[in-house]
Amino acid sequence: MQNQNDHLHTLTEIRDLMERSSRFISLSGLSGVAAGTVALIGAWAAHYFGGVSFTDESVYNAELGFDGVMNFLLLDALVVLLLAIGIGAFFTRRKAKRAGLDFWDKTTERLLMNLMLPLGAGGIFCLLLVFHLELFYLVAPATLIFYGLALINASKYTFNDIRFLGISEIVLGLIGMYFYGYGLLIWSIGFGALHIVYGLGMYYKYERKD
Repeated sequence: MQNQNDHLHTLTEIRDLMERSSRFISLSGLSGVAAGTVALIGAWAAHYFGGVSFTDESVYNAELGFDGVMNFLLLDALVVLLLAIGIGAFFTRRKAKRAGLDFWDKTTERLLMNLMLPLGAGGIFCLLLVFHLELFYLVAPATLIFYGLALINASKYTFNDIRFLGISEIVLGLIGMYFYGYGLLIWSIGFGALHIVYGLGMYYKYERKD
Protein backbone atom coordinates (compact mmCIF):
# COMPACT_ATOMS: atom_id res chain seq x y z
CA MET A 1 0.00 0.00 0.00
CA GLN A 2 2.84 2.35 0.86
CA ASN A 3 4.56 1.62 -2.46
CA GLN A 4 1.35 2.40 -4.32
CA ASN A 5 1.02 5.72 -2.53
CA ASP A 6 4.66 6.53 -3.33
CA HIS A 7 4.04 5.80 -7.01
CA LEU A 8 0.96 8.02 -7.04
CA HIS A 9 2.90 10.80 -5.35
CA THR A 10 5.70 10.46 -7.91
CA LEU A 11 3.23 10.56 -10.81
CA THR A 12 1.62 13.66 -9.32
CA GLU A 13 4.99 15.39 -9.07
CA ILE A 14 5.83 14.46 -12.68
CA ARG A 15 2.47 15.81 -13.85
CA ASP A 16 3.02 19.05 -11.95
CA LEU A 17 6.49 19.46 -13.47
CA MET A 18 5.12 18.88 -16.97
CA GLU A 19 2.35 21.38 -16.37
CA ARG A 20 4.79 24.00 -15.09
CA SER A 21 7.00 23.53 -18.16
CA SER A 22 4.16 23.79 -20.69
CA ARG A 23 1.69 26.19 -19.06
CA PHE A 24 1.97 29.63 -17.52
CA ILE A 25 0.43 28.89 -14.12
CA SER A 26 1.65 32.05 -12.41
CA LEU A 27 -1.24 34.07 -13.83
CA SER A 28 -2.93 35.68 -10.83
CA GLY A 29 -6.69 35.99 -10.48
CA LEU A 30 -6.13 39.30 -8.71
CA SER A 31 -4.70 40.68 -11.95
CA GLY A 32 -8.09 40.04 -13.56
CA VAL A 33 -9.85 41.81 -10.71
CA ALA A 34 -7.50 44.77 -11.06
CA ALA A 35 -7.93 44.91 -14.85
CA GLY A 36 -11.71 44.83 -14.48
CA THR A 37 -11.67 47.59 -11.88
CA VAL A 38 -9.45 49.80 -14.04
CA ALA A 39 -11.71 49.16 -17.06
CA LEU A 40 -14.79 50.25 -15.12
CA ILE A 41 -13.01 53.44 -14.04
CA GLY A 42 -12.04 54.05 -17.67
CA ALA A 43 -15.64 53.54 -18.80
CA TRP A 44 -16.82 55.97 -16.13
CA ALA A 45 -14.27 58.54 -17.36
CA ALA A 46 -15.46 58.09 -20.95
CA HIS A 47 -19.02 58.70 -19.81
CA TYR A 48 -18.39 61.51 -17.35
CA PHE A 49 -15.69 63.50 -19.18
CA GLY A 50 -16.26 62.42 -22.78
CA GLY A 51 -20.02 62.50 -22.47
CA VAL A 52 -20.26 59.10 -24.15
CA SER A 53 -23.62 57.50 -23.47
CA PHE A 54 -23.93 53.92 -22.24
CA THR A 55 -27.03 53.44 -24.40
CA ASP A 56 -26.77 55.84 -27.37
CA GLU A 57 -23.84 55.96 -29.81
CA SER A 58 -24.73 59.46 -31.04
CA VAL A 59 -24.34 61.22 -27.67
CA TYR A 60 -21.00 62.75 -26.69
CA ASN A 61 -19.54 65.88 -25.13
CA ALA A 62 -20.48 68.71 -27.51
CA GLU A 63 -17.90 71.07 -25.97
CA LEU A 64 -15.05 68.73 -26.94
CA GLY A 65 -16.48 68.03 -30.38
CA PHE A 66 -16.24 64.71 -32.19
CA ASP A 67 -12.46 64.87 -32.73
CA GLY A 68 -11.87 65.93 -29.15
CA VAL A 69 -13.95 63.05 -27.83
CA MET A 70 -12.12 60.56 -30.07
CA ASN A 71 -8.75 61.84 -28.85
CA PHE A 72 -9.92 61.62 -25.24
CA LEU A 73 -11.19 58.06 -25.74
CA LEU A 74 -7.87 56.99 -27.29
CA LEU A 75 -5.99 58.48 -24.35
CA ASP A 76 -8.45 56.91 -21.91
CA ALA A 77 -8.04 53.48 -23.54
CA LEU A 78 -4.24 53.79 -23.50
CA VAL A 79 -4.17 54.69 -19.81
CA VAL A 80 -6.53 51.80 -18.97
CA LEU A 81 -4.38 49.38 -20.98
CA LEU A 82 -1.09 50.46 -19.37
CA LEU A 83 -2.53 50.41 -15.85
CA ALA A 84 -4.13 47.00 -16.37
CA ILE A 85 -0.89 45.55 -17.73
CA GLY A 86 1.22 47.10 -14.97
CA ILE A 87 -1.00 46.04 -12.07
CA GLY A 88 -1.58 42.61 -13.62
CA ALA A 89 2.17 42.07 -14.00
CA PHE A 90 2.68 43.06 -10.34
CA PHE A 91 0.20 40.48 -8.99
CA THR A 92 1.38 37.77 -11.38
CA ARG A 93 5.03 38.36 -10.54
CA ARG A 94 4.19 38.25 -6.83
CA LYS A 95 2.38 34.93 -7.27
CA ALA A 96 5.30 33.47 -9.23
CA LYS A 97 7.76 34.55 -6.55
CA ARG A 98 5.68 32.99 -3.78
CA ALA A 99 5.42 29.72 -5.73
CA GLY A 100 9.12 29.69 -6.56
CA LEU A 101 8.46 29.92 -10.31
CA ASP A 102 10.13 31.97 -13.02
CA PHE A 103 8.04 34.96 -14.06
CA TRP A 104 9.61 35.06 -17.53
CA ASP A 105 10.47 31.94 -19.52
CA LYS A 106 9.72 30.30 -22.87
CA THR A 107 6.14 29.55 -21.84
CA THR A 108 5.58 33.22 -21.01
CA GLU A 109 6.91 34.18 -24.42
CA ARG A 110 4.62 31.72 -26.20
CA LEU A 111 1.66 32.94 -24.16
CA LEU A 112 2.30 36.59 -25.00
CA MET A 113 2.94 35.84 -28.68
CA ASN A 114 -0.36 33.99 -29.03
CA LEU A 115 -2.13 36.74 -27.11
CA MET A 116 -0.62 39.72 -28.94
CA LEU A 117 -1.12 38.55 -32.54
CA PRO A 118 -4.95 38.70 -32.45
CA LEU A 119 -4.85 41.78 -30.22
CA GLY A 120 -2.52 43.62 -32.61
CA ALA A 121 -4.66 42.71 -35.62
CA GLY A 122 -7.77 43.78 -33.73
CA GLY A 123 -6.25 47.12 -32.75
CA ILE A 124 -5.33 47.92 -36.35
CA PHE A 125 -8.77 46.79 -37.54
CA CYS A 126 -10.50 49.09 -35.04
CA LEU A 127 -8.34 52.07 -36.04
CA LEU A 128 -9.22 51.46 -39.69
CA LEU A 129 -12.92 51.30 -38.80
CA VAL A 130 -12.65 54.87 -37.54
CA PHE A 131 -10.12 56.17 -40.07
CA HIS A 132 -11.80 54.93 -43.26
CA LEU A 133 -15.45 54.40 -42.30
CA GLU A 134 -15.92 56.50 -39.13
CA LEU A 135 -17.69 53.53 -37.56
CA PHE A 136 -16.51 54.51 -34.10
CA TYR A 137 -19.60 52.93 -32.47
CA LEU A 138 -18.41 49.49 -33.63
CA VAL A 139 -15.00 49.82 -32.01
CA ALA A 140 -16.11 48.77 -28.50
CA PRO A 141 -17.76 45.47 -29.56
CA ALA A 142 -14.95 44.78 -32.06
CA THR A 143 -12.34 45.05 -29.30
CA LEU A 144 -14.30 42.49 -27.27
CA ILE A 145 -14.36 40.05 -30.18
CA PHE A 146 -10.65 40.29 -30.92
CA TYR A 147 -9.82 40.18 -27.23
CA GLY A 148 -11.88 37.02 -26.88
CA LEU A 149 -10.08 35.46 -29.84
CA ALA A 150 -6.74 36.39 -28.26
CA LEU A 151 -7.71 34.76 -24.96
CA ILE A 152 -8.79 31.55 -26.69
CA ASN A 153 -5.59 31.54 -28.73
CA ALA A 154 -3.44 31.95 -25.59
CA SER A 155 -5.47 29.66 -23.32
CA LYS A 156 -3.50 26.54 -24.32
CA TYR A 157 -0.49 28.03 -22.54
CA THR A 158 -2.25 28.85 -19.27
CA PHE A 159 -5.40 27.94 -17.30
CA ASN A 160 -8.33 26.53 -19.26
CA ASP A 161 -10.60 29.03 -17.50
CA ILE A 162 -9.19 31.70 -19.81
CA ARG A 163 -10.78 29.92 -22.79
CA PHE A 164 -14.25 30.30 -21.30
CA LEU A 165 -13.57 33.95 -20.57
CA GLY A 166 -12.59 34.38 -24.22
CA ILE A 167 -15.80 32.75 -25.43
CA SER A 168 -17.81 35.03 -23.14
CA GLU A 169 -16.04 38.11 -24.53
CA ILE A 170 -16.77 37.05 -28.13
CA VAL A 171 -20.46 36.47 -27.38
CA LEU A 172 -20.70 39.90 -25.73
CA GLY A 173 -18.91 41.50 -28.67
CA LEU A 174 -21.32 39.96 -31.18
CA ILE A 175 -24.26 41.16 -29.10
CA GLY A 176 -22.68 44.61 -29.08
CA MET A 177 -22.32 44.55 -32.87
CA TYR A 178 -26.08 44.11 -33.16
CA PHE A 179 -27.08 46.48 -30.35
CA TYR A 180 -24.33 48.95 -31.23
CA GLY A 181 -25.93 51.81 -29.31
CA TYR A 182 -25.02 49.97 -26.10
CA GLY A 183 -21.32 49.76 -26.97
CA LEU A 184 -19.92 51.40 -23.83
CA LEU A 185 -22.26 49.42 -21.57
CA ILE A 186 -21.34 46.08 -23.16
CA TRP A 187 -17.65 47.04 -23.17
CA SER A 188 -17.93 47.77 -19.43
CA ILE A 189 -19.50 44.37 -18.83
CA GLY A 190 -16.89 42.55 -20.93
CA PHE A 191 -13.70 44.24 -19.81
CA GLY A 192 -14.95 45.26 -16.38
CA ALA A 193 -17.48 42.92 -14.79
CA LEU A 194 -16.38 39.70 -16.51
CA HIS A 195 -12.74 40.29 -15.58
CA ILE A 196 -13.69 40.80 -11.95
CA VAL A 197 -15.92 37.71 -11.85
CA TYR A 198 -13.39 35.45 -13.57
CA GLY A 199 -10.51 36.94 -11.58
CA LEU A 200 -12.23 36.23 -8.28
CA GLY A 201 -13.13 32.74 -9.47
CA MET A 202 -9.53 31.97 -10.42
CA TYR A 203 -8.24 33.43 -7.16
CA TYR A 204 -10.48 31.25 -5.00
CA LYS A 205 -9.87 28.21 -7.21
CA TYR A 206 -6.08 28.37 -7.58
CA GLU A 207 -4.60 30.83 -5.08
CA ARG A 208 -6.53 31.05 -1.86
CA LYS A 209 -5.77 27.44 -1.01
CA ASP A 210 -2.01 28.05 -1.35
